[in-house]
Amino acid sequence: MRTPMKILALSGSLRHDSFNTRLLTLSRSLVPAEVEVTVYHCGQLPFYNQDLDGPDRPGQVTELLELIDAADALLFATPEYNYSIPGVLKNALDWASRPAFNSVLKNRPAGILSASMSAVGGARAQLHLKQVLAGTLTPVYPVPEVLVPFAHQVFASQDGVAELSQRLTRYLDGFISWVAGRAPASK
Repeated sequence: MRTPMKILALSGSLRHDSFNTRLLTLSRSLVPAEVEVTVYHCGQLPFYNQDLDGPDRPGQVTELLELIDAADALLFATPEYNYSIPGVLKNALDWASRPAFNSVLKNRPAGILSASMSAVGGARAQLHLKQVLAGTLTPVYPVPEVLVPFAHQVFASQDGVAELSQRLTRYLDGFISWVAGRAPASK
């Protein structure tokens, strides 16, 4: 029996009805049955503090690290705050990036999505997230991004969600094939 591919989907938004969390939930519904997508909310983590980064890390941090370590790939969905990624997502990456250059993020393939009410759909946040992931040695799926501009209008319309689902399915199919063709992340 083949083991399912496990994707940990991290939402960079704290908002209850977040468009980015909805984007990950939609993604979960579009992947093949042999792919498991778990959506993770970064807001439960304490602020990164090196004094707490030792053998007795906070339980929420240990849980995140175990989820990342068990995942075959990561899928990020980030809003754009002031031309960058939200602090809550950066905080999660700061916790997960330790020890430097040998963390659970090293060689773990990642995909990036973004939804925003703006016309650029989170493009600048995606660029910054790629820079952060380069520093953690996390390879990013090298194809044109899935950006959802005017997300409030897209998710309010059945036609908008249908069109987004088609684009997202193409992206996810390619992402899953890319992940399957890579060597497993070092664990």
